[in-house]
Amino acid sequence: MTNADAIDRLLIERACERLIVAYTHLIDFGEAARVAELFTEDGVWASPGARLDGQAAIRTAFAQRQANTSRRSRHVCTNIAIDAVSSEEARGLCYFTLWRADGVEGRVARVDSPESVGEYRDTFVLTADGWRIKERIASLGFLRPGAQSG
Repeated sequence: MTNADAIDRLLIERACERLIVAYTHLIDFGEAARVAELFTEDGVWASPGARLDGQAAIRTAFAQRQANTSRRSRHVCTNIAIDAVSSEEARGLCYFTLWRADGVEGRVARVDSPESVGEYRDTFVLTADGWRIKERIASLGFLRPGAQSG
């Protein structure tokens, strides 16, 4: 592998990592409807309880999350691994831990355990607007008793 190839790979990996981080920040800081901007026009977001096909469906669903202003969440994404498949496609895997509480008033939400722990499996593609998520599949490994899986 040449130095140019290694640098290109690092740039792809970093661009995709930034999408993962942007996703968490938009949801956790009150701009969840903007998550759709991170996806391709025909992007897919799926979890055990839901499937959203296309930016419009993603925007609508995440706008509902944004409207729930009494919900506090923090998505913690770790063990991020991005593989550049080509100069225009990459695949990613990261673990997530979702801390969430509803009916939050005040500065601090009190919870005794995470809502859920799992992984995101992502497909990223290079578009005219830069790197975007083509598909995000969320899988659960752990779910707090009484929590919703969707």
